[in-house]
Amino acid sequence: MTNFTESTIEQAAIDWLKGLGYAYAFGPDLAFDGTTPERKNYEDVILFGRLREAIARLNPNIPPQAQEEAFRRVTRQMQPSLLLNNHAFHRMMIEGVTVEFKEADGRTVSKPVQLIDFENPDNNDWLVVNQYTVEASYKNAKVNRRPDVVIFVNGLPLSVIELKNAADENATIWSAFNQLQTYKEQIPDLFVYNELLIVSDGLNARIGSLTADREWFLPWKTIEGESTAPPSVTQLEVLLLGVFEKRRFLDLIRYFVVFEQDRGAPTVKKIAGYHQFHAVNVAVEETIRAAPAVGTGLAPVQLRELKGVYKAHPMKDTQTMLEQAALIAADWMR
Repeated sequence: MTNFTESTIEQAAIDWLKGLGYAYAFGPDLAFDGTTPERKNYEDVILFGRLREAIARLNPNIPPQAQEEAFRRVTRQMQPSLLLNNHAFHRMMIEGVTVEFKEADGRTVSKPVQLIDFENPDNNDWLVVNQYTVEASYKNAKVNRRPDVVIFVNGLPLSVIELKNAADENATIWSAFNQLQTYKEQIPDLFVYNELLIVSDGLNARIGSLTADREWFLPWKTIEGESTAPPSVTQLEVLLLGVFEKRRFLDLIRYFVVFEQDRGAPTVKKIAGYHQFHAVNVAVEETIRAAPAVGTGLAPVQLRELKGVYKAHPMKDTQTMLEQAALIAADWMR
């Protein structure tokens, strides 16, 4: 991309995501006064209609009243800080929203309402939106901010991408990082549902978590995981194709996001690096290949245990994680 501007970088990002099967919408079109409105006002950060439709589609055996209770709990923020609300949402996204209802025989039961189909990526609603205006009250005034690109899954804004123009000497990748810090402070509701933050100037690109400082916004250097991408491919393209391919994205946010806690409260949110992500997945594949009897009937709980190697050792080196995965597999085969 030569002689590019911020708008051409934005369009390139959208095109790469569309190539992965994402639908596209222009932010102003979704506004209450747009051509295809999906928001009642600019304070709405969730696309409520898409979320309701996904809950109904993914949970056909849950009564409508219980589905609506799950919807209310997801869209209502009950914690006193952004990080606590983000942690609460992450648990609901991964584990489901537990609701109670009466069965036909009169028994009261508790069951989880799923927000995302992690097993069948195409059973979800994937959408990339640019120029997504969000309003909020900040220091006794109304502020209006417009993140460059927001990625929605089932109407939930799970990722925000902020872009700058590398040709502008005053607008670096860290200008994009600083912009995200401003957004988190001034329009925090958008980030309650955030799993991944991306910054780029079109050439350089970094991925980080809600709490990551500059040190922990890191490159993603591979697409498929088999080799490092060549220098001829921009970091932004590698990151978007390597992270946001639907199955990889769901795998990353399901198994490779951890919250460090102090006295039961989350303090830091961490995301696996590309080397950790692919090392654990290679360990899983090798375990299944080496033990067909285990692999053939691999239970979801066992898969979660293997993928949970990162959750148990988020800062350990690759060899430690591989050794831990091998120990788990050996225990199954006894």
